[in-house]
Amino acid sequence: MKDAIVVNNLRKEFRVYSSRPGLAGAFRDLLNRQSKIVPAVKDISFTVKQGEMVGYIGENGAGKSTTIKMLTGILSPTSGTVRVNGMDPHKEREKFVKTIGVVFGQRSQLWWDIAVQESFRLLKKVYNVPDDLYEDHMELIIRTLDIEPLLDKPVRKLSLGQRMRCELAAALIHNPKLLFLDEPTIGLDVLVKVKIRQFLKEINERYNTTILLTTHDLSDIEALCERVVMLDEGQIIYDGSLLQLKQNWGDQKIIHMKFLDDIPVEVLQMHTDSVAQQKWMYDEKEQRYSIVLGADEEVISQLIKHVVEAFPIKDIHIEETSTEDIIQKIYEKGSAENDNKAAKAIG
Repeated sequence: MKDAIVVNNLRKEFRVYSSRPGLAGAFRDLLNRQSKIVPAVKDISFTVKQGEMVGYIGENGAGKSTTIKMLTGILSPTSGTVRVNGMDPHKEREKFVKTIGVVFGQRSQLWWDIAVQESFRLLKKVYNVPDDLYEDHMELIIRTLDIEPLLDKPVRKLSLGQRMRCELAAALIHNPKLLFLDEPTIGLDVLVKVKIRQFLKEINERYNTTILLTTHDLSDIEALCERVVMLDEGQIIYDGSLLQLKQNWGDQKIIHMKFLDDIPVEVLQMHTDSVAQQKWMYDEKEQRYSIVLGADEEVISQLIKHVVEAFPIKDIHIEETSTEDIIQKIYEKGSAENDNKAAKAIG
């Protein structure tokens, strides 16, 4: 399978200036301003295959946006190499931009005061898309995103959800091989998010479009990406499957049970002490009993067996550790420990 993105030892540093206090400090800064070099991305390496949908995640300030700007040619690296669609994004910019699509949740590529379809036509000319290809391709995009009723409206009159669907269409006018999405569903309601996710899956399957997605909404990652690359303080701390991440770090499950009769917690505890020493909790409002266990399936199975044999069950529910909880746990543990665990997961 062909590589869409190849990053080797990529590094980006910024010079940050500081100001000395007071009027005297301001005069000294005029003659000799103090500064220091701050690395935003620290020698990262990864590869994305053509057709992959990859989640690129990290907390604010982790280096995600800086990476995306280097991958799209907006910033040049301090050191290291980037090849995207077989090109250097910064040095071959004019040729390169015709092979990618970019959607930034906070920025628009549509013209604010003209109708959406006029923006589309202008972008068609920018990318030199032939008429026949444009008509066939955009008919599919417009229908799938359900934006036909919006084509005659000025962009300024669109809601956020409507504008984001139009932004996606605009990014795909030239049917790029690679799509960069930076917070594409930020601030959108659930129905619009679902529509956008379904659309992204469809173009990935139909055109084998590579998608690199950065977002704080982990439900987007779970719905679209099998692989995640996790960044912390400019370094990659995990690169692997989302399933593997859950298996390695999702080390707890919560068993919730409701019974046909009221059962004292002490009695329930007595029946499960031989299987697990954890304490049962009772939610009086929900009339629900809960116990937190490790992810050992044998222990969970034995505990449920003991309870079912002793008491008539009304309802049972096993709650997995959420992806959000897992990722929060990884960040709290720290990069060094995660590097070891990530290496084992990948190997």
